[in-house]
Amino acid sequence: MRPLDESETTIVFGKLFKFVGNNLKNIVGQNPSHEGPDSNPGGYCFRLQKNKVYYVSEALVKRATTIARPNLVSLGTCIGKLTHGGSVHLIVQSLNLLASNAKHKVWLKPTSEMSFLYGNHVLKSALGRITENIAPGDGVVVFSMSDVPLGLGIVAKSTQDCRKLDPNGIVVLHQADIGGYLRMEDEL
Repeated sequence: MRPLDESETTIVFGKLFKFVGNNLKNIVGQNPSHEGPDSNPGGYCFRLQKNKVYYVSEALVKRATTIARPNLVSLGTCIGKLTHGGSVHLIVQSLNLLASNAKHKVWLKPTSEMSFLYGNHVLKSALGRITENIAPGDGVVVFSMSDVPLGLGIVAKSTQDCRKLDPNGIVVLHQADIGGYLRMEDEL
């Protein structure tokens, strides 16, 4: 497990910025870690292991240095994978991190939650609420009406365009959801 280099850090932070905006400083700032017996808790950092990006406390990284790299399977929370094309694919494990810091949010009607959890895009007829000032291409966290995070997506239409859109128009392109735990359990 190694730290991200400069180009990888730029790619990961760019992808996270699409979802959390200026709240990125809450993720990478000195959030105190409460893991371990240290009296002076460190913050969190990003590490790379076999093309997977992990969000892990610095105290845990220090303890993991005693484990050989080939023997280390996972450490912290896997938030995404670096693709061969040079981009980051965020996975469902990053949902809790992004949901607590999300800049843009979409809430689904209860009748449409299952459709999203099966991997389908969000239609306009499925929208319960949507935050203001969303531009096409922004990342959103998809919630149920009871504020339970369901998944991640990329907005296809702006907030103003959603108001004029027909009910069968796609508003949010599906990226990851909590139903993915069951659909792809052998890959996670």
